Amino acid sequence: MLIQFKLNGRTVAEEAEPNETLLDFLRERLNLTSVKKGCDEGDCGACTILLNEKPVRSCLLLAVQMREGEEVITVEGLAKQGELSEIQEAFLEKYGFQCGFCTPGMILMTKALLDENPRPTIAEIKDQFEGNLCRCTGYAQIIDSVLRAAELRASRR
Repeated sequence: MLIQFKLNGRTVAEEAEPNETLLDFLRERLNLTSVKKGCDEGDCGACTILLNEKPVRSCLLLAVQMREGEEVITVEGLAKQGELSEIQEAFLEKYGFQCGFCTPGMILMTKALLDENPRPTIAEIKDQFEGNLCRCTGYAQIIDSVLRAAELRASRR
């Protein structure tokens, strides 16, 4: 089936198999490797994307469910003209990653949180990441990264 939607600011029109997940479509057909295949059950958050500005597990959606006018954002879509977003900068500055496997999902969850709540509390940050698993950091650096991203955003507005 032909599907069409907006991906990181550009229109995509591609064929998709009826049983192909959006995760597999993004990774295998469009080579967007920031979208990770973790549990394939929606439990780990590694495949998180933003769909119409809301975090969604791409392993739980079929690619053929995408409709014209819908917008998907992956980590590849955050950097503009080679400049990292303030969230990406904060994750680098505060070491909000170790192996990096969960990082794209964490960054997109951070974007969704800060878009809705520019000054989240630590409790609100923890609540936001409840469904995103990280086996390396213990989450302390991730929380610090979110707080720093909020500071960076506030200083640039």
